[in-house]
Amino acid sequence: MDREPTNLSGSRPRAALVLPGGGARCAYQVGVVKAIASWCPPGRPLPFAVLCGTSAGAINAAVLATHALDARSAAAALERVWANFRVGQVFRTGSRDMLRSGLHLMLALLSGGWLLPTPRSVFDTAPLRELIEWNVNFARLRQALEAGALDALAVTATSLDRGDSVSFVQTASPFESWGRAGRRGLSAELTTDHLMASSAIPLLFPPVEMDGSWFGDGAMRQAMPLSPAVHLGAEHVLVIGSREPRHAQTVSSGQPAIGDVFGFMLESLFTEGLSADLERIERINALLDHARPGPPPLGLRRIETLLVLPRRDPGEIAAAHEQALPRSLRTLLRMLGSVGGAGGQLLSYLLFEAPFTRELIELGRQDALARRAELCEFLGLECASEQEQRPEAQQRRKSHDVGDGGQDHAARERRVDPQAFQRQRDQHAGD
Repeated sequence: MDREPTNLSGSRPRAALVLPGGGARCAYQVGVVKAIASWCPPGRPLPFAVLCGTSAGAINAAVLATHALDARSAAAALERVWANFRVGQVFRTGSRDMLRSGLHLMLALLSGGWLLPTPRSVFDTAPLRELIEWNVNFARLRQALEAGALDALAVTATSLDRGDSVSFVQTASPFESWGRAGRRGLSAELTTDHLMASSAIPLLFPPVEMDGSWFGDGAMRQAMPLSPAVHLGAEHVLVIGSREPRHAQTVSSGQPAIGDVFGFMLESLFTEGLSADLERIERINALLDHARPGPPPLGLRRIETLLVLPRRDPGEIAAAHEQALPRSLRTLLRMLGSVGGAGGQLLSYLLFEAPFTRELIELGRQDALARRAELCEFLGLECASEQEQRPEAQQRRKSHDVGDGGQDHAARERRVDPQAFQRQRDQHAGD
């Protein structure tokens, strides 16, 4: 357990939202956030002081941070991206691109790199860079931090040079870098490169160079994904995962295809560290519960955690939407053995198509609604009933119909009193 928070302020527990990676499965996070935002009074900031993200979860966190001044606008901005997704917005999917990628990889593997050098990645993610630049306004992020609507945004990537996990933190408050075994926290002015690096899934997406060093997907060496939130002073940590708990299963005795291996690799990459870290915090909390009266030993402190996971397997949902993929990509995945069977799990990480992402968004929303009382209590929200919220929703629609036609009002430059936002966040529990 990390001993000293970088910054602690406010009279109510500091809540952090942790969004792990999961590729296209991270659409589930959008649905959960959408439900939580709908429980916030109109015009209120996000109920989180700290946002932490890894891989696709880092991009989600950055979009939310950009709109942190208004929780409902933040959720709407996130949903606009995911509800209308096309895989071509993440990586190039043209027939020529897929054929070139498949042949290059095959010839490089068969020749041991003699005929062609090993490719940097299977896919070209230039479209993802354009998508990030279009949807993440880093100037507005600075505004939200300076206004006090958000205390910190942490984006985690893996240093391929040093082999450790690096959390890049942007905050308007005094910040002290940290260093532990295999992980670091550094102050940074976040850019598109940080988000591209954090989401550079090994082998599939290319690594990113920053300041003379190379970085890849943040989940590769992130043994303690809750560490950045704890370092940044979080007392309540909400984690939205992308895979339901899996029990022992009977597996095929045949040799696994490349797609099977990729799917297993990604599931391990995005879930194993999270499960272990949650167990570690639970053990420390149990230790503190039985400690003698007085200051906690070794400077430890209790961290409350809440994990939200899909009640349905995203892999099974993805199988029903396989035909939504471009034919060229389906052909490549079929070559890798990732159509049907265990390899079909790989499909769920790459299926950036609206039919799949919309179903996951709705699944996340429904799962959050089923745990509404638990989530509201954890975040200190006083959730109104649906009947009470309906007049607010109607009034909000009217306000969107006037002026900017439904565009995000928080986009306008304006000066905001930071103390006012801190008071708003403190009042969530008592409105």
